[in-house]
Amino acid sequence: MSFKKFEPKDILLNTMKAHPSCEFFIYNGTVYYNETPQLLGAKFLKSFDNSDTWPDDAEWSGTPQVRNVPPGYLSLYEYNINRVLDYNNFIYPFIRKDSARASFKSTIASSSEGGWTPNEWESAVNSEVLYGEYPLSASITRKYITKPSSSADPSDASAAWGPEGEYNKQFVALKNRLNFYGNRSKHYLVSSSFGNKNTQTLNTINIPSIFYGSQIQPGSLSLKWYFTGSLAGELRDIKQNGELIQVSGNIEDPDFSHDNGGDPLGRVAGVVLYDEGIIMLTGSWKLNPDNGTLFLPAISASSGPTWYTQDYPRWINFGAGGNDGYQINNMSEAYQQGAAKVSFNLSFRGTTETQVMTMFAHAKRGEVNYSNNPTYIQYGQDQVNFTSSHVYEENNERMLVNFVSSSYTNYSASFKRQVYVSRVALYDEHKNLIGVATLANPVLKEEDQDYTFKLKLDI
Repeated sequence: MSFKKFEPKDILLNTMKAHPSCEFFIYNGTVYYNETPQLLGAKFLKSFDNSDTWPDDAEWSGTPQVRNVPPGYLSLYEYNINRVLDYNNFIYPFIRKDSARASFKSTIASSSEGGWTPNEWESAVNSEVLYGEYPLSASITRKYITKPSSSADPSDASAAWGPEGEYNKQFVALKNRLNFYGNRSKHYLVSSSFGNKNTQTLNTINIPSIFYGSQIQPGSLSLKWYFTGSLAGELRDIKQNGELIQVSGNIEDPDFSHDNGGDPLGRVAGVVLYDEGIIMLTGSWKLNPDNGTLFLPAISASSGPTWYTQDYPRWINFGAGGNDGYQINNMSEAYQQGAAKVSFNLSFRGTTETQVMTMFAHAKRGEVNYSNNPTYIQYGQDQVNFTSSHVYEENNERMLVNFVSSSYTNYSASFKRQVYVSRVALYDEHKNLIGVATLANPVLKEEDQDYTFKLKLDI
C-alpha cells in the first residue's frame, strides 16, 4: 500500500452556516420541544413492575422519561438514556482534587449567617475523587416581573419577586444591553416615548444557547397565543430589527395611540435580544376580549410566586406555566379550567456555524491499481519461491484474478488491471491511521482512469 500526500490545494477549510428550526409548545404547565411526546422508558417500567408506586428514596419530582429529564428539556450528550430510576445506576463525571483546583460547579463554597459553609471541595483531601451529576438538562424559562425598578434595592419590601423567590436581578443586568440595542429600535430603550421599562410589567422568556446556537435568526421568531384551540394573536419580528409586532388577532386598548399608521395589528408588544436568547414582552392590551377573563398565573410581592390572578389574555401573560415555578396541578379547579383553555407556541430558527474541512484524494491514471483483498490473487498459487535460514524469496510470478466483465457467459475477457475502491484511509504525518472514509458502493477504477474522492469532516 502506497501513501499519497495531500497537496496545498487539496485541503479546504470553510464555515457551514445552518438555520435549524426550533419549536416550543406550552400547555397546562407542560413544555413540549419540537413536538416530542412524553415517553416512559422500558427500563423504568421493568424496574417498578408497571406499578405507580414510587420508591421512598426516589429523587425525582416528575414522571421519568426515556432521557431521564422532564418534557421540554434537552439532555446534554444524552447520557443515561433509558436507565432505571436509580442514581446509583447513572454514569457520572468525576475528577480528583489536586493543585490545579479543578472542581464542579456544584462544589463552589456557599455563605451563610455563620460564615462559609464547608462543601465537597473544602472537606476533601488531596487526590480524593470529586463527583458530578448527570443528566445535565436545559429548557426555556419564563420570568414575570411586576416592578423591575425595585429589584435594584433588596431592602425594598415592595420589590417584585421572581419565580424562585429572588429579586429581579436579570432586568438590572440587561439594562445596559437594552440601551445598546437602542440604535436598532427605540423600543429597546429602557426609557423612551414608548414607555419606561423600570415601571412596566415585564414578561421575559429565556432561551438557552443550546437551542439556537450563536444567534436567533432575525425574522424567524413567532409567538402564538391560542384560546380553546383558536389563534387569539401572533407576534413576529417582521422588520428583523428585534421588534415583536402583532400580526393577527384583535386589540382592545382605550389608550392605543395608533403609533403604526393607524393599523392596530402593527403594534409592538416587546423586543427580542437575538444574541442573548431573551424575549422581553411588555404588551398589556387585551387579546380577543370577548372571550372573557381567565385565571392565569401572576405574581405578587406580598404572596410570592404562588399567587394567581384573574385577567384577560395579554402578551405579558404569554407562556404562563412554562417552567416558571407555577404548579398547575396544585391550583383550584377554577384556576385549572382557566389554564386548560390557553396554550402557547414559540418557534424560531437558530444559527449554527460549523468549521468544515474538505479533502480531495486523487487516484490518478496508472495509480491505485492493486488491491489488498486476499481474493485478488488467484487461489492455489505458491506465495513463496524459496526460503531458508538466510533467504526468503516470494513468488514474483503470481497471477491476479481476471474479473473483467464480458457480454457472454462462460467467456473470459481480456485481462486488464482494475480494482474496486471501497475505502479511503487518512493518516497523520507519523503514518498513524486517524480516519477511514467508506464508500456506500465500491467504485470500479481501471488503470487508464482518473478519480477524485471528496471527503468532508466537521471540526
